[in-house]
Amino acid sequence: MIAKAQAIYAAVRRVPKGKVATYGQIARVAGLPRRARLVGYALAALERSDVPWHRVVNAAGKISERGEPMFVAQQRAMLEREGVEFTASGRIPLARYQWKAQA
Repeated sequence: MIAKAQAIYAAVRRVPKGKVATYGQIARVAGLPRRARLVGYALAALERSDVPWHRVVNAAGKISERGEPMFVAQQRAMLEREGVEFTASGRIPLARYQWKAQA
């Protein structure tokens, strides 16, 4: 699991400021296709890290709920500070903000 987590963190570090990636996209970039849930587990395990976890959202362009409601507000605030805009329904327009990963 450690090697897979390190690959996930390396992929997330590639997402530039002001862009987002989906869990599935990060899994593919990390060489772990169809392992989006594993990306979520790896990011949830982070503590005080330089990994920009806040740039990873679900395939609908929404922030995924966690056990603590404050994380949703924190993630949204971090993205907004980077210039990412949300629709009235709380979605990020992926056509505009999704990172175009280069293999």
